[in-house]
Amino acid sequence: MRDRFGAEITWLPFDLHPEYPPEGQSRAAAYARFGDPDAMRESMKARFEQQGLAYNPPEDVIPNTRLAQQLTELARTRGIGPQMHDRLMDAYWAEGRNIGDIDELRRLAAEVRIDDPDVAWDDPVYLERVLASTEQAHSIGVTGVPGFLLDRRLLVLGAQPRTLFEQAFAQLAAAAE
Repeated sequence: MRDRFGAEITWLPFDLHPEYPPEGQSRAAAYARFGDPDAMRESMKARFEQQGLAYNPPEDVIPNTRLAQQLTELARTRGIGPQMHDRLMDAYWAEGRNIGDIDELRRLAAEVRIDDPDVAWDDPVYLERVLASTEQAHSIGVTGVPGFLLDRRLLVLGAQPRTLFEQAFAQLAAAAE
């Protein structure tokens, strides 16, 4: 997308489930709200595979990701926000690691050369950034993740196929002409 449309992606924190306890939410209980948990998992796996993505999140828990978001904000201030974001996404979606667990987060931080990750949780500025970003996202209508604001004009919610983004960028380009 960058080459074709000149798009830059900036990942910002969004606390989708602030009500989740620090230890996370049981995946079975969360999926049961939508019907058959096994069918839900298989449906999600198929959607990911259609896009060439791995779908292997932890089977037992949906983590509370606030600490991970704070860690990513620390990484952003150090110029390695995208690397931390990507590492967290791979750890969660492909490797089934619990990115709500503080010890797991310390290990992942070390992999991207952050040797003092506790700064992210000890300095309130990182929590404030997560809360402010979440509030801003709510103010423009974000209700789920991922949420993409294209050219500050078009909001795309949820995991969408590349073709939808190609159409959206083309629409924005045509409107700008």
